[in-house]
Amino acid sequence: MAATEPANYTVEESQHGAGPIVWASIIATTCLLLFFFQKILWLVVPFLLALILYYFLYAPMQALIYRGMSRDAAASIVTLAFLALLAVIGVALAPWVTSHIAGWQEIVSGYLQGGLNLLDRSLRALESHSAALARARLADTVAARLVQGTGSITDHLEPIAVGIMAWAPSLMLAPFLAFFFLRDGRRFQRFLGGAVPNAFFEKTLYLLYEIDRTSRAYFQGLIKLTLLDTLTLAAGLWLLGIPGPFALGLICAVLAWIPYVGSILGGLLVVLVAATDFPDAPGMAYWAIALFVLVRLLDDFVYMPLTIGKSLELHPLVTVLMIFVGGAVAGVAGLMLVLPVLGVVMVIGETIGVIVTDPRLMARHRHAQALRSAQASGDL
Repeated sequence: MAATEPANYTVEESQHGAGPIVWASIIATTCLLLFFFQKILWLVVPFLLALILYYFLYAPMQALIYRGMSRDAAASIVTLAFLALLAVIGVALAPWVTSHIAGWQEIVSGYLQGGLNLLDRSLRALESHSAALARARLADTVAARLVQGTGSITDHLEPIAVGIMAWAPSLMLAPFLAFFFLRDGRRFQRFLGGAVPNAFFEKTLYLLYEIDRTSRAYFQGLIKLTLLDTLTLAAGLWLLGIPGPFALGLICAVLAWIPYVGSILGGLLVVLVAATDFPDAPGMAYWAIALFVLVRLLDDFVYMPLTIGKSLELHPLVTVLMIFVGGAVAGVAGLMLVLPVLGVVMVIGETIGVIVTDPRLMARHRHAQALRSAQASGDL
């Protein structure tokens, strides 16, 4: 019994969680990847959309495979069905888009003006209840500054629209990439597994499984979170009587993929729509703000823990800090990419850390190398 205790102790030591050196490497690698991804956003964004689409279409493809269909045929049918659905939606929306595309600048300017009117009315109401604010002429000062800022925003609307149109061709890569993820994902895993030394083969299988599990949990959680946010916000906007509740809810839910910044933009969009469509009822805008705050609270304390919160298994402090680090390193792109990149790098880093610090695995690898060397030189 005494002879086996050191071996047991070594195995237990190798199962401990990642230490500070591994985590420092994980954080440094995440920052480097975010900085690199910022330079190739034209490829990273379609790749991320393809991953979301892959995990969205994986379940129906798997159902077809269970019914006896080959993987290649199932991937083709599911992808074609999705493209056909997109085509139907595009045809249905084409009349509305063509009728509004000519005056889109006037529409955006009108919504901005509606928001300015609401803010001016609210500030003057505050001035009527506060002598200090009235003496400071707060409403007039803010109005003058915002008029200048609004003018600069409208001047940049056309370049922004041109930039979005320039991104359209790269976004077309998403369904193309998703199709090959669905069809050839297993082949790529076998290709990677075949390049790994035999001593690390089991750990490599575990690593590939954990990367797939983490990515699947994150992106499927993101899809569920988006659906919950859309339905909740759309139901509230419908009860308030604001037009286009489902479209507004979906836009705000997708914007929420960008932590903090996206939520602010989504809330601002809802308020601008309410203020413009109900210029004589400022209470509608205030109710819209209250609704959006309620949905954000539900998102942070109910929906997020039930969906994305279960996927990455990160400490809340690490999550918040890495969001700020991602924003500092890569801007808005870093805010959107930091959590999935951190989740994958965390799995890879922890697995490599376990392999490197496991003396039995390293001994097996060295022994295999020695056997191959002896076999190669045995007849010399």
